[in-house]
Amino acid sequence: MSRRPNALKYLAPNWFAIVMSLCGLALAWARAAPMLGEAAGAGALAIAGVAALAFALLALLSLVRWGRFAETVTADLRHPVRHAFFATIPMSILLLATCGVALLGASGWLAALWWVGSLGQFGVTLWALARWLHADKERQPGWNALTPALLMPVVGNVLAPLAGPALGAGGWAAAQFGLGLLLWPVLLALLIARIATHGLWPERILPTTFITAAPPAVIGSSALQLGVPDVLAWMCWGVALFFLLWSLYVLRRMLAQPFSVAFWSLGFPLAAFAALSLRLAALQPWMQTPAMIALALASLVIALLVIATFKGLRQGTLLEPEPVAMMAVAGSGQPPA
Repeated sequence: MSRRPNALKYLAPNWFAIVMSLCGLALAWARAAPMLGEAAGAGALAIAGVAALAFALLALLSLVRWGRFAETVTADLRHPVRHAFFATIPMSILLLATCGVALLGASGWLAALWWVGSLGQFGVTLWALARWLHADKERQPGWNALTPALLMPVVGNVLAPLAGPALGAGGWAAAQFGLGLLLWPVLLALLIARIATHGLWPERILPTTFITAAPPAVIGSSALQLGVPDVLAWMCWGVALFFLLWSLYVLRRMLAQPFSVAFWSLGFPLAAFAALSLRLAALQPWMQTPAMIALALASLVIALLVIATFKGLRQGTLLEPEPVAMMAVAGSGQPPA
């Protein structure tokens, strides 16, 4: 992935956001099949295949990294911000299983894959929140640890119903969905309190602002899978739209930063919003145009992210030490996150 011998040392877990984004896009294109025909389904299958290959490659490289740079992995686990990105691993597994069910149908091996991701996500949530209970006064998470990235280990449980009912695990999927649904407004309130009292998160991770749109988008789709009345999905669509538009206020500052893997934080939220929009378009014809616009936008952004990632790997601008000097909270005078 890079000519530098120690490049693998900087392959942090947030690289699995690539898999999440591709899976989300595959699910969105699968939802577009009724309007676009078989070509959309074939495209969804191709994108899901690329996502599976990306996961296999990243998983292998991560295991090698763990063996060669165990102290770096430990540092990531202890970091107040980076630890949250370990949730992208079970979330990727859940999404790969969901893609398999949506495109190939339910099967035993997909059920096993889904359970690995589901229980892994539940365990990551428990671990992430237990960190706060074990922290002493010198190692309290503090306000700087409260970034949108924390939504992943906490709210990522709402992914479970996307495939759980079809795999015969509707009860557990609903229980896990309830956990994510409970914790989402709690984390959202803490994020708003952080902005009000300590300012926005560091410039370097401004792209994670878009993660705020992912929970309502996924909650809407999962609610429909659980047979909840459509009105909840419409409410979630409105909330997701608001957070996408709200996140645009940091777009100019975000684009002023050098490209990093953090930019992949845009991919999955846009894809999840497109998938929900397409699901609702099947209920209300007037939603077809906005849904197709959302799908086109998600596809364009993820395509640009893929190109930028390959360019960054080729030029050696990715897989480098984190520029700590850029991590200071803009205008807040707070220490780096």
